[in-house]
Amino acid sequence: MTTTTLAVLVPLLPFLGAAAGLLLGRTAPGFVRPLAVLPTLAALLLAVLVAVRQGGGDAIDSATELTPTGSVPIELALHIDGFAALVALLVGAVATCVQIYSTGYLRDDPRYPSYAALVSLFTSAMFLVVYSGDLIVLLVGWEVMGICSYFLVGHYWETPEARAASLKAFLVTKLGDVPFLIGLFALATDAGSFRITRVLGTVASGGLDHPTLIALLLLAGVAGKSAQFPLHTWLPDAMAGPTPVSALIHAATMVAAGVYFVARLLPVFQASTAAMVVLAFMAAVTMAGSALAALAQDDIKRVLAYSTIGQLGYMTGALAVGDRGAAVFHLLSHGAFKALLFLAAGVIIHAAGTNSLAAMSRMSRLRERVPDAYWTMTVALLALAAIPPFSGFFSKESVLGAAEHVATGHTEHAPGGAGWIVLLAGLLTALLTAAYATRLWLLAFRGRGTEAPDHGRQPLTMTVVLWVLAVPSLAFGGLAFRLLPDWFDGVSLAPTLTTSVLGTGLALVGGLVTYGAWQRTTALAARTPMGAVAAHPEADAGLVEAEAIASHRPAYGDVAYAPDPADPGRLLLGPLHRPAASGFHLDAVYAALFVRPVQAGASLVRFLDREVVDTYVRGAAALPRLLGAAVRRAQTGNVQTYVSALLAGTVVLAVAVLLVATGA
Repeated sequence: MTTTTLAVLVPLLPFLGAAAGLLLGRTAPGFVRPLAVLPTLAALLLAVLVAVRQGGGDAIDSATELTPTGSVPIELALHIDGFAALVALLVGAVATCVQIYSTGYLRDDPRYPSYAALVSLFTSAMFLVVYSGDLIVLLVGWEVMGICSYFLVGHYWETPEARAASLKAFLVTKLGDVPFLIGLFALATDAGSFRITRVLGTVASGGLDHPTLIALLLLAGVAGKSAQFPLHTWLPDAMAGPTPVSALIHAATMVAAGVYFVARLLPVFQASTAAMVVLAFMAAVTMAGSALAALAQDDIKRVLAYSTIGQLGYMTGALAVGDRGAAVFHLLSHGAFKALLFLAAGVIIHAAGTNSLAAMSRMSRLRERVPDAYWTMTVALLALAAIPPFSGFFSKESVLGAAEHVATGHTEHAPGGAGWIVLLAGLLTALLTAAYATRLWLLAFRGRGTEAPDHGRQPLTMTVVLWVLAVPSLAFGGLAFRLLPDWFDGVSLAPTLTTSVLGTGLALVGGLVTYGAWQRTTALAARTPMGAVAAHPEADAGLVEAEAIASHRPAYGDVAYAPDPADPGRLLLGPLHRPAASGFHLDAVYAALFVRPVQAGASLVRFLDREVVDTYVRGAAALPRLLGAAVRRAQTGNVQTYVSALLAGTVVLAVAVLLVATGA
């Protein structure tokens, strides 16, 4: 079987599994789980074969014209280079783990068949994006992922939070997709083709007429899909969906698509210095802002959501300094440990039998109750904090090293200013990342909240997946930075001394400072009973807020809880805590700038339609109605009346004629 045939089967198998799952979900429920797992697993195995055959060498290209368009042709094309081959492995591995995990996590969910089918379709769409050699075919996968995310985030549609989150995710990403689509057409018009290879050839020959405009239009779609500032606000709210969906979206599919798109078309963006500076600024704001927001969140899944936004900021930062190898290296590393973090959080939530345990301030004694989640999440958090020798250290240092090279003028792949922006923001984010990772670990596993009911051991399919993902989270980085350069343009991914020392040092400082703050708040909480907080004005005002929340939001059904007041995030952030906890009020800003004006405009249009347009319509109908009523009254059916009217009319006409004649 040829490599091209194998590559075609990779997205096709999950698609067929999704179709079969939807058709047989109700009539043959026993086939649902095999149809969820086996096609995705088979696609992973085929992706491995494709990667082995591609081997990091020359790209595999194949194309056939779909239909004559009369202008720019659209082709069903494959373009599989080292980047595509390895990203496909990530997609297949994470999707398979999520499907296996979901058989236990959602074993009692009546809507599991549709859920599993949508996950398979989601996976198929991402495979299509990764392997596609034509921008229109890529766009199809891009948009299919958008509609799948809408349904999966809104899986628990009975809750208003899930309904609102799914709608928000769909609308915000579509807000970026509109300019993205315009940019694709502008790019194809300049290049004369939607084929990626021909587009890149046009860029290399200097044939793009509007590089800055095209790059900025495309960046709007990337910002929406990959949750970058300012279109990142949908991702934290998307935590209302099932936790395995969060793992899939954050680790290997939707948010990775934007980063992968820029990596594949990086020369298009490098053709515009302004676009590279905008990309660097977007990455810097995303990194630092999301890390601050993560440090203030109480819900464990929202912490991880803001963490994903920040790590994606590292990837876009690497692209902003022209190093797509470092960007995709961090994409692969992040995919492993972020999937592990979400699935471990799912084990914690599942252990309590309620989604409300996601609030870290209400967790207690989880180390003893869920040891698998404890140990594997510890590994993943160390990788997230970039502590050597865990995988996140090597991939994050490759990003910082690339930024340092550009900032110090050792390479001309990007403007020097972009290098400094990414480097400084990346170092600050390294400090903050270690801080919120340490805070999450302390509150989740050493917290003092009221213990939730114990729902027993977790299904084996869930715990096994955690240990499978723990292996690459621990060992991937140390091996990959030596092996991946042959797959990634031959550019070295080895850590540099300066950024390694600075990054690791700042990470250690962030972790130690957070631990010290946690000890201080723990001591304060021990001396100040929850009920007496209000009587002590010197106590942290956040404790009063926590008590107020506790009195109105029971976390474990009918079981009362006592939140853990020892939250170091409040102490570390100080006055920044409240705005950071709300995502710096960006939703309120968007509501004031966009939502309310649109609603006001809609109200005005409705008023004009009802009070002005409808008034004219009613008036136009009233006059014929009055005339009709008058004529109807004249039709009495009485012959004498008709004769009298005729005679009266004759007299009137005669008098009128006489008057006219006399006047003449």
